[in-house]
Amino acid sequence: MLEGIYAISDEKLTPYQKIFEMLELAIRGGISIFQLRDKTHKDNEIKQLCIELMDYCGQNNVLFVLNDRVELACEIKSKGLHIGKKDEIESYSVQELRGIRKDFCGVLGISCYGDLQLAQNAKEMRADYIAFGACFASPTKAQAKVIPLDLFQKVTDIKKCAIGGITPSNIHYLTKADMIACISSVWNGDIVQNLYNLKKNWKKESFNEML
Repeated sequence: MLEGIYAISDEKLTPYQKIFEMLELAIRGGISIFQLRDKTHKDNEIKQLCIELMDYCGQNNVLFVLNDRVELACEIKSKGLHIGKKDEIESYSVQELRGIRKDFCGVLGISCYGDLQLAQNAKEMRADYIAFGACFASPTKAQAKVIPLDLFQKVTDIKKCAIGGITPSNIHYLTKADMIACISSVWNGDIVQNLYNLKKNWKKESFNEML
């Protein structure tokens, strides 16, 4: 399941009154993973929404991932959890990551930005996948540093997700990534067509074999 297009929600692009409608289109377009990323609400304000989204994803063979909310993910037994930095500056320590891995039994992903040491730490504490990015200049995170793409070849024995500024016109550079995470390239405009274009241009040989 840890392969393919990884769609991440956005509070502006995927408003909650439309999120199920938009998620349905994304599923029709062929996403493998859906992450709920909410930076403004309290856990109790989105708990029921998370449960409903997780159930809906499960019914459609899509992995549901909750962003950063470790306690909520454990409480609702989320299928997946993705963690980035503890705050705007500080990353989680190895000891803290081990604690999260001990408490959370689902699929665990960790943002490693462009840091090979973070990737090694993630492997050592048995994360299920790591994310490298920003791969390209990102409209969602304008301040994010762009990473060298050869990082995807330097890390082995763990699934790798690419994120940051990925579009149909540059996705072909990311053939060494197992997953491609997108926000605006999925949700802006025609969702089904967006996903078709991303998949078509990512691994053209594999895509053509499916036709």
